[in-house]
Amino acid sequence: MTGIDTGDTAWILMATALVLLMTPALGLFYAGLVREKNTLNTFMMCLAAFAVAGVSWAAIGYSLAFDGDGALVGGLDHAFLAGVDFAPREGQTIPHLLFFAFQGTFCILTVALVGGAVVERMRFVPFLAFAALWSILVYPVLAHWVFGGGWLAARGTLDFAGGVPVEMGSGFSALAAALVVGARKDYGRQALIGHNAMFVLVGAGLLWFGWLGFNGGSGLGINQAGILAFVNTVLCPCATLVVWFLLDYLRGRQVTAVGAATAIIVGAVAITPAGGFISPGWALALGGVAALPCYFAIQWRPRTRVDETLDVLAAHGIAGLTGMLFIGVVASVSWNGVADGLIYGNADLLLDQALAVLVAPLYAFGATFLLLRGIALVTPLRGSETEEAQGMDIIHHGEEAYPTGEGALLFRTEPTRREEPASV
Repeated sequence: MTGIDTGDTAWILMATALVLLMTPALGLFYAGLVREKNTLNTFMMCLAAFAVAGVSWAAIGYSLAFDGDGALVGGLDHAFLAGVDFAPREGQTIPHLLFFAFQGTFCILTVALVGGAVVERMRFVPFLAFAALWSILVYPVLAHWVFGGGWLAARGTLDFAGGVPVEMGSGFSALAAALVVGARKDYGRQALIGHNAMFVLVGAGLLWFGWLGFNGGSGLGINQAGILAFVNTVLCPCATLVVWFLLDYLRGRQVTAVGAATAIIVGAVAITPAGGFISPGWALALGGVAALPCYFAIQWRPRTRVDETLDVLAAHGIAGLTGMLFIGVVASVSWNGVADGLIYGNADLLLDQALAVLVAPLYAFGATFLLLRGIALVTPLRGSETEEAQGMDIIHHGEEAYPTGEGALLFRTEPTRREEPASV
């Protein structure tokens, strides 16, 4: 394999595996945040992203994102992996085939993230259709703008590992999905509380672990940018946790486990676009800064009519937006070798970053809104109130995560002794 660096290739193989782990980790994180009767369905929506987005990415999504040099979207020369082989892409030291797989894990994860906005009420089959279409019409376009030679990259916008397509793309798509699908039937009338905080904590820990490959691997080799991003991905969530602990304590004199898990996600998201462009000191500062808008957005959202179930907008959209703007202020050429930010005398970079945080959310929101409206013309996006009350697990999968619970008692046909559900 001429032109291939074996060390770089070994690291990106590992990074790809780490990012792939993040999707089931997200399923665990999400499953703990929903009610018992929707546990399996929530996890299955994440697994659905593996199947549907993975195939869509191989068929056409990758080509639209990384083929050609069009301003808005790529071409179709790499459709169905045509020309994707063991030779490196220009300027890279890893096989083209590996680059395709690494980028594909990002698309899969992003589709799963959007599902967090509509869990506990969206029907499974329409979600499969949405996942397939979104991974062709939305994610590749945003990825092309910043990573595939599109117009934002041409302007000089900096995004190290996915602030535009992954974080803002998922966050603002989640808002659109929540508005189209509508609120859960009990939203605003009773507390809809997650059932297992341990799932949430373990899921968050695994996500943080996987994020080391997500950000560290985005240097596409063992190099300065990748090492800087790796270290910053360790530091930034630590600072977010500290500030989140303080906010939780000041607000309720308690430091919550779900809040801590959310803080890990917010810190990791905020450093995603900035990881390879800012110093470790500024990464700590970003972690603290990002906690503020995200924390208060999560506290404010339940007071609205927008039932964006798992706060994807706050934890990903707003945190990613914060990280993108932070680059424009504190990026340092002495660390990244690319560009300085505002405090180092380059105001143009902040303008480029500001443009990205304006247009990317608009496209993600608008395209997702229209896409779901189109699917709704063909099939209902959600079931009846009775089905929602029974739970998505039984209705869509015929199984339950906790078969000794109330849902199982409703559907057993043989006489049986009533058992108390296991403590969670």
